[in-house]
Amino acid sequence: MSEIANSTHHRVAIIGSGPAGFTAALYTARANLKPVIFEGMQPGGQLTITTEIENYPGFEHGIQGPELMNIMRKQTERFGAESLFKEVTEIDFSKRPFTIKTYDSIHTADAVIVATGASAKLLNIESETKYMGYGVSACATCDGFFFKGLKIMVVGGGDTAMEEANYLTKFASEVTVVHRRDEFRASKIMLNRANKNPKIKFLTNKVVKEVLGKEEEGRKTMTGVLLEDTVDHSVQKVDVDGLFMAIGHKPNTDLFKGILDMDETGYLKVKQSSTCTNIPGIFAAGDVADKVYRQAITAAGSGCMAAIDAERWLQEEG
Repeated sequence: MSEIANSTHHRVAIIGSGPAGFTAALYTARANLKPVIFEGMQPGGQLTITTEIENYPGFEHGIQGPELMNIMRKQTERFGAESLFKEVTEIDFSKRPFTIKTYDSIHTADAVIVATGASAKLLNIESETKYMGYGVSACATCDGFFFKGLKIMVVGGGDTAMEEANYLTKFASEVTVVHRRDEFRASKIMLNRANKNPKIKFLTNKVVKEVLGKEEEGRKTMTGVLLEDTVDHSVQKVDVDGLFMAIGHKPNTDLFKGILDMDETGYLKVKQSSTCTNIPGIFAAGDVADKVYRQAITAAGSGCMAAIDAERWLQEEG
């Protein structure tokens, strides 16, 4: 008997959760398409490592990231969506129905929505993970508001770092941009803008070796960083209240390389004014196809679009 014969079939399969995946699941479930969600290695996506979310509409006093994702998950389940806490290890989009494999199961689907998101590039040091959401962040527009009147450090040397540094001066008393080299990759216009901002200063030839902090009554608080000079390897302690990573994002698209069209940085390409990829029946939603906005609300919006696109495509295909 073939592997396909032993598989479980779905009208719609959603790879990835988060605001995009859950919104796509909500809309397809309400369309009676009984979607299955492969939640992967990080159920709920990036928002599960975000503490307070104050810019998602509908929550006047803000909400914790994991709580918001749990509410979304329960809402999809109410309409018949099924969550599988499994990582997709292999896909075959060359023929229909499409095949999706996990480490211990095989599934087929008439339509697939890819919502695997993107991951912020981090420094990969243990203390960074410890204080993520407690002073360390990878999203200025998400968390800048919490640093009113405080000192912030931004790590990076490209346009993103300059843009985030400028944005953070709306809230912070001082923003220090730290870069491992003495020259910046940022465009001249972005660099000039940052140089002209009186709240921004620069530390070059420096890397963050350690995030410092304290823990009182179960509450973690970041207090500073240890910087190492890349030339003479001397170490200095700098007191700052927040550390923002601006060294780029990596879309979670390795699974689809050579199968779905991507740009040079790995973001999935979609057809204009739609969520359609180069393969009919495969749709992309959220940060996996968005390198500009990367917000929970825009991801949710594109999840809705992908669900509607998938439903219409399935109707046309009969």
